[in-house]
Amino acid sequence: MAPDPNRTAGGASGSGTTKDEALSKKKVENEDLSDEDLALKQQLELYVERVQDSDPGLQRVALESMRQEIRTSTSSMTSVPKPLKFLRPHYGTLKAYYDTMAESDLKKYLADILSVLALTMSAEGELESLKYRLLGSDGDIGSWGHEYVRNLAGEISQEYAKRQSEEAPIDDLMELVQQIVAFHMQHNAEPEAVDLLMEVEDLDMLVEHVDKTNFKRTCLYLTSSAKYLPGPDDMLVLDIAYLIYSKFEEYVNALQIALLLDNLQYVKQLFTSCDDLQLKKQFCYLLARHGVEFVLDEEMVANEDDREILQEIINNSKLSEGYLTLARDIEVMEAKSPEDIYKAHLLDGRASTGASVDSARQNLAATFVNAFVNAGFGQDKLMTVPSDSSSGGSSGNWLFKNKEHGKTSAAASLGMILLWDVDNGLAQIDKYFHSNDNHVIAGALLGVGIVNCGINNDCDPAMALLGDYTDKEDPSTRIGAIMGLGIAYAGSQNDQLRYKLAPILSDPKAPLDVIAFTAISLGLVYVGSCNEEVAQAIIFTLMDRSESELGEPLTRLLSLGLGLLYLGKQENVEATAEVSKTFNEKIRKYCDMTLLSCAYAGTGNVLKVQNLLGHCSQHLDKGEMHQGPAVLGIAMVAMAEELGLEMAIRSLEHLLQYGEQNIRRAVPLALGLLCISNPKVNVMDTLSRLSHDTDSEVAMAAVISLGLIGAGTNNARIAGMLRNLSSYYYKDTSLLFCVRIAQGLVHLGKGLLTLNPYHSDRVLLSPTALAGLVTMLHACLDMKAIVLGKYHYVLYFLVLAMQPRMLMTVDENLKPLSVPVRVGQAVDVVGQAGRPKTITGFQTHSTPVLLAAGDRAELATEKYIPLSPILEGFVILKENPDYKED
Repeated sequence: MAPDPNRTAGGASGSGTTKDEALSKKKVENEDLSDEDLALKQQLELYVERVQDSDPGLQRVALESMRQEIRTSTSSMTSVPKPLKFLRPHYGTLKAYYDTMAESDLKKYLADILSVLALTMSAEGELESLKYRLLGSDGDIGSWGHEYVRNLAGEISQEYAKRQSEEAPIDDLMELVQQIVAFHMQHNAEPEAVDLLMEVEDLDMLVEHVDKTNFKRTCLYLTSSAKYLPGPDDMLVLDIAYLIYSKFEEYVNALQIALLLDNLQYVKQLFTSCDDLQLKKQFCYLLARHGVEFVLDEEMVANEDDREILQEIINNSKLSEGYLTLARDIEVMEAKSPEDIYKAHLLDGRASTGASVDSARQNLAATFVNAFVNAGFGQDKLMTVPSDSSSGGSSGNWLFKNKEHGKTSAAASLGMILLWDVDNGLAQIDKYFHSNDNHVIAGALLGVGIVNCGINNDCDPAMALLGDYTDKEDPSTRIGAIMGLGIAYAGSQNDQLRYKLAPILSDPKAPLDVIAFTAISLGLVYVGSCNEEVAQAIIFTLMDRSESELGEPLTRLLSLGLGLLYLGKQENVEATAEVSKTFNEKIRKYCDMTLLSCAYAGTGNVLKVQNLLGHCSQHLDKGEMHQGPAVLGIAMVAMAEELGLEMAIRSLEHLLQYGEQNIRRAVPLALGLLCISNPKVNVMDTLSRLSHDTDSEVAMAAVISLGLIGAGTNNARIAGMLRNLSSYYYKDTSLLFCVRIAQGLVHLGKGLLTLNPYHSDRVLLSPTALAGLVTMLHACLDMKAIVLGKYHYVLYFLVLAMQPRMLMTVDENLKPLSVPVRVGQAVDVVGQAGRPKTITGFQTHSTPVLLAAGDRAELATEKYIPLSPILEGFVILKENPDYKED
């Protein structure tokens, strides 16, 4: 069929057919409309003609009326408002007329209307709405409605990016941003205001616009978006949140952010600017839980007695008391023996017969189980039994049921049982110092370190007792003292310790194991401090090692000691990472991976996770060691927030399918770190499958990880799995040892403790806790040589992460106070409208209560006001003055 010649000419030719078609089309369109709509449509068409009239008076009336129509047409959000729909065909006409108009108020008036029409009609990427807005009058933009303001905000961010690249001025844009932000903040759209300000890189403006009603929601959005921002933007966002919280005197939240930024200057400012002594006590509880060394001075707290009380809280000296109060309340004070945990009577015949043989390996396992289960309770059935007058007490007997280095762990387990109770602990451990056996002395030294873990004491007992033993001849005694100091002073950045320990690193006579533990202890003491002197000492030590020594399993602890110095400090590690590229190729990549994973631990940095996954995807020779720490690194970086955590679990599943053996051995450990003390069913099933793996190293790692994900939860399903594994592996002593350790971990502190390094609603990451976990996991990368060899006491590094998973409410005199609280699953309420509930599926208990992973508590009474918005750990309550009893 030949094309119609009239068609090609287009409508402009004025040919008959097109006119007829247009008319008939118009008729059809008009027939579809109701009378009301038809009247509106004709009305608007009349206005469009009037606007082009030569009489300014008529123009003004037409524009006014058009504006009225557009403003009053409220419609549902799903359809375009009628006036905008009917004005659509005239958008071009009005634009063309606008360009011919002379400058006048009317021209600005028309620009306003064009700006609104552009909302639905301008072509993609033209930014016409913004263009006409800037040309229009300076009237209130909010009156045109939310949709319009949101559209403008979107166009501003595009225009801003364009002008930044052209280096054009942006003042006119910023004025508009001021208006939009003010509008959003008044209309409960805080997230949109924050997003716009992030786009135009001017978050400081936010501080002026927040008020008492919306600052909490604004800050909540800021802090949760910080996890997803690339550095250094994330720090800027947190800084603004800190400023806002301080401005409205929400000091506890501000302190949280100061700790998140790791900015002790801010912490000092808060102590100085806050006048309320009770609030300062609450600060101290938070600092103590986070494990920060912090010394108060006169500026922060003027009164000396008050200062002493506060410093005592920071020093954690009341932790043991609070923990035992919780234990009494829950009625779990009675000591448990390893047999109570193994529950062998629940299994078939064969397993229980194998267990009756008194082997040293089984006794060693029982030592650890006993230590983990009775941790912090001050009494057990193996070590602290009251002595009979005839025998020298059975604790001595249990000690000698262990072989050489087994005695070290046995003596040290006494420290774990008396955890946090310094005075009582030192008195009980003292008897071992008079032993003739070096292994027992080593255990006693380590035990002193464990008792002092996380507790600062004015008379510094750990330094006084352990300081003299670091230079003894016997390597095991030295390791006991060095490791004890590392655990007791983790995170303290104590220079006295540096002068004591750094020379050991450069001592040519010192054996490799002593040097490795020295590096770890220095890493723990200076965790996350980027201390150059310590870094250099460890670097020189790594450079001086011979080829054969670099192949030793313990060398991995040297690079880890270096990594811990940069824990969570991101790009500060770069200089050291460059130096590590000059190391011997045996250790170079291992060191590189360890540094990278430590520096970005807990940041959730996606690019680093991809980088580490890249290293894991290569298929290398058997001798390569660096993929193990790369796999652990994925978990360390991705554990920062829930979304990254789920994705990391999936990526690790893939690595299991495609990875080489050395990767598969590390995957269970990485899963254990991701879900620590949080037994997720999917991870539990994966680990259960791997615990029967043909490769015994994979199976051992999986069994230990089952213990880690269930640590302190008493999870019945994991306990059942481990019981079955103990009968399955009853002939394999190594695997049985791992099963026992895992059983001890699941019942950690009889279910009152957690190993999770995150606290305060999963916002803050305690660096010392993470350092302890990572050290233990790195040691588990070579199970046979370290944990199953003679260095099994590396398991005691877990003590750094052990914390009571409790909510303990106290009154203003810090005495326990029982109040009803609701405990339920935490709900993420960021950016939600109104005041949504923050917990779901709650039960009401009276404090003290246990909080499982992902639980949140809120007070169920209005009689008291909590001084901390996050109910976790110790919370001070003050009486509500407005409360009236019903």
